[in-house]
Amino acid sequence: MVSRKNIFVIGMDEANLRVLREVPHAEDYAFHPLLDVEELQVGEVSVPDLLEKARAQLDAFDGSIDAVVGYWDFPVSTIVPILAGQYGLRSSSLESIVKCEHKYWSRLEQQKVIKEHPRFDLVSLVEDDPRPPEGMSFPMWLKPVKSFSSELAFGVDDKKEFTEAVDKIREGISRVGRPFEFILEQLDLPREIEEAGGQACLAEESLTGVQAAVEGYVFEGKVTVYGALDSINYPDSSSFMRHQYPSALPEPVQLRLKDVSKRVIEQVGIDNATFSIEYFYDAQTDAINLLEINPRHSQSHAELFEYVDGVSNHHCMVSLALGEDPNLLPKHGKYAVAAKWYHRWFADGIVRRVPTPEEIAQVEHDIPGVKIEVVPEQGQLLSDSPGQDSYSYELAHLFVGADSEDEMREKHDRALAALRFEVEDPAAG
Repeated sequence: MVSRKNIFVIGMDEANLRVLREVPHAEDYAFHPLLDVEELQVGEVSVPDLLEKARAQLDAFDGSIDAVVGYWDFPVSTIVPILAGQYGLRSSSLESIVKCEHKYWSRLEQQKVIKEHPRFDLVSLVEDDPRPPEGMSFPMWLKPVKSFSSELAFGVDDKKEFTEAVDKIREGISRVGRPFEFILEQLDLPREIEEAGGQACLAEESLTGVQAAVEGYVFEGKVTVYGALDSINYPDSSSFMRHQYPSALPEPVQLRLKDVSKRVIEQVGIDNATFSIEYFYDAQTDAINLLEINPRHSQSHAELFEYVDGVSNHHCMVSLALGEDPNLLPKHGKYAVAAKWYHRWFADGIVRRVPTPEEIAQVEHDIPGVKIEVVPEQGQLLSDSPGQDSYSYELAHLFVGADSEDEMREKHDRALAALRFEVEDPAAG
């Protein structure tokens, strides 16, 4: 009997383990957790301590170490290539990942091969009276050169909002910025990036239009873009309402997105890894603008590909880590359309009640094609939740597959109506 491949999953959680166990040839894989989600996401992490703990577990393992993978943002995205390099495993290089993770470095690389990006520049966090970059106009976005889940990203419309955003970024940037600087120290950096460091602030002119994303992978130098999704925000908000697959954008636009994606991925040098890239498309001007390159596996979309294509994108992550071409065959799933919906709360609060496991199981049983993940715990203060954007807090994720968009909306509304949350104003306590 052939022994199973041992795949170590950094920050493995129960929801993603269920999806991993359904990838093709899963019976040939043994998935092992490596590091806990909480120690990877909560507070200011110590990357050296995490690496030491991970190496200790790997060294103590009595068996072959065949792959190390991860689907969380920083620091997981950078720990994977470091461990892969140390244990002779498949992964993209640390430099290629950081070229995307460092938002300023990413923009500098992008402008070498494409024009589809906004104007950008650094903003000083040291000056007493910081000013917008010369030649840039409001509205614009301010964000750390390294953050995740839109944490500390602020849209600003005037000088007052600009100053307030700089103050908030200055106050909170070290939580991710300091650990990120340890990663930068592992690389031979260009002068501009060395001078900027990991605790710098980037300004980018605001983009207009609808948001979309593409997903792909690189196998032995060949870039494959296998899907495009629409990202739909809450009305008058920058917070995502849902990610929907497949994209409704016209085919010629999707082909342009694929072309731009291949050029920037080849430029940064990603290989043997997955990626996703976020875009804006303005139908009035027919303009495409690249928002952000995510040089990691996108766990948020796993169920969507499983619903529509019959295989989750976790298959790509696992296959590449084992040195195999994923060879995806699209549109072999149960449903024609699928979405990940974000049920959000737009003010701070104390979570007094969340749906019980029994209530969730009942909803999933009653409405085929629905899976539910509750985000906060009962009694939690929403502002203590890690990885939230700057304007809202996630209460639940609803994954919905359907035969049409209308049916998908109806399933979502039914499921959401059956989930009882109670959130109390902190000032009421």
